[in-house]
Amino acid sequence: MLLNKRISILDFVNTIKTDLIIITIYAIVIGMADEASILTKINVPIPITSALGTAVVLLLAFRTNQSYERWWEARLIWGAIVNDSRTLIRQVQSFSSKAAPDNLVKDMAERQIVWCYALGESLRRLPFTDKVSAYLQAKQVDSDNIPNALLSAHSQQIAEAYQNDHINSFQQIQLDTTVSRLTDAMGKCERIKNTVFPKSYSLLIHFIIYVFATLLPFGLSDENLAVEIGLTIVIPVVFVAIERTSILMQDPFENKPLDTPMTALSETIEMNIRKMTGDKRPFEKTPSQTYYQL
Repeated sequence: MLLNKRISILDFVNTIKTDLIIITIYAIVIGMADEASILTKINVPIPITSALGTAVVLLLAFRTNQSYERWWEARLIWGAIVNDSRTLIRQVQSFSSKAAPDNLVKDMAERQIVWCYALGESLRRLPFTDKVSAYLQAKQVDSDNIPNALLSAHSQQIAEAYQNDHINSFQQIQLDTTVSRLTDAMGKCERIKNTVFPKSYSLLIHFIIYVFATLLPFGLSDENLAVEIGLTIVIPVVFVAIERTSILMQDPFENKPLDTPMTALSETIEMNIRKMTGDKRPFEKTPSQTYYQL
């Protein structure tokens, strides 16, 4: 997630540098050829370039809107995960009877913290960090879907607490409902991760932008070479920048600057749960060293 300070414009320019170089070279070549009266007979009517420009704007508006919806949905899901993680531990604390084992709250809290980190790392398809790996090894958790296995362990421990009369049936339902919400959130994240934005749509927009860029200089006035070259560069590059921004936003779990900050949110959850359970071990959130946090 981008931070308010130290935003790097150079990094963004680097993502569109290939298109920028191609369009700049084309604009200069066409401009010089036009100045040398080599292409004076080629003239594209303004309505044609205007129609193409309008088409590009409409397509980009739709694309950007869809990408932002995916990005915002991912952020809402993780906001719900933060709330439900706190709720789960608070429920376990308040529902547990005096006869409940001392490690009930501790086990649920530790597992929920690891689940948050494991979910984020699974979505990004990164190797598990030492914290997650150590827990999985200690608890002998082995599954193709580690986050789902951890939630299953939640449900199993809740069922055992009910069977041992540590919680009543109503409390078991409430805890299972919270775990179900966490499962639902995980499923929504997996849906976003596994639903690829149609590649043909991206190619169509990119193709139309380049058609527009190709025809644009032939519809501009030849009176001022610098203005002609400048407009031939600036207008298509603006379209390319908007398109590239939407591409970066459409996949919020790719370990990139526009990602949902799952690691930072997991650290927030860990810090909150530790305070709720009275864990005195020192813990501080990892400060961001760049203009974004993951």
